[in-house]
Amino acid sequence: MPLRALGRAWRRPDIVASPSAAARPAAGASVKQAAYEGFQQALLSGRLRPGQLVSQRQMVAILGVSIGALRELLPRLETEGLLTVLPQRGIQITAIDLPMIRDAFQMRAAYEREAVITAVRRMPDDELTRQRALHVDIMDRTKKDATPEILAEGQTIDSGFHDLLIEATGNELLVRAYSINAIRIRLIKLDRILLNPEILPAAFGDHLAIIDAMLARDTARAVEAMDHHIRNARERAVSF
Repeated sequence: MPLRALGRAWRRPDIVASPSAAARPAAGASVKQAAYEGFQQALLSGRLRPGQLVSQRQMVAILGVSIGALRELLPRLETEGLLTVLPQRGIQITAIDLPMIRDAFQMRAAYEREAVITAVRRMPDDELTRQRALHVDIMDRTKKDATPEILAEGQTIDSGFHDLLIEATGNELLVRAYSINAIRIRLIKLDRILLNPEILPAAFGDHLAIIDAMLARDTARAVEAMDHHIRNARERAVSF
């Protein structure tokens, strides 16, 4: 699932989208990207599950693509570590295990550390203040009545905060690499650490520490707060 195209004025001015026809993807590329995004949606919706073994015919039915499109997609998904093609057996969706959790969170820490350093320099106070208000509002509402709707809204704010930091770097290579790893992180969350009335206050408290450090323009404190947050999330994942 691609990160949101935020279009903030404070992003790097030297990175702009070209409106030319040459910049638009070819039809074949659009089909491949649609198949790739369909695979992500199937994972995140539970139609494909970590560790599941499926045939190519089953995968075609789940994704709604042709067998040719699937065969073009499989090498990319295998390279990204999202599945393994087993000759004569089928397609194995990557399982969530301790090595996968360790690797995914280590990569996440590296990407988000860089994002925080950039945000301290570039992200305006009004955006940081808006993020702070969103977090405080959800924390207050969760204390009063942690309904499934409020927790789902909190999950959206949680993911949106991290996506915002990554997009704000203006580094397209970093954004693409993060997007791939974010699929693994979201699978881990779905499997083990979806926000609940106990986890949300702690996770959002970590976010507030990051936001406050960025508002203070304190790079060292912001990086430490992000490292602390990711360590906490990793420990919650491995403890289940």
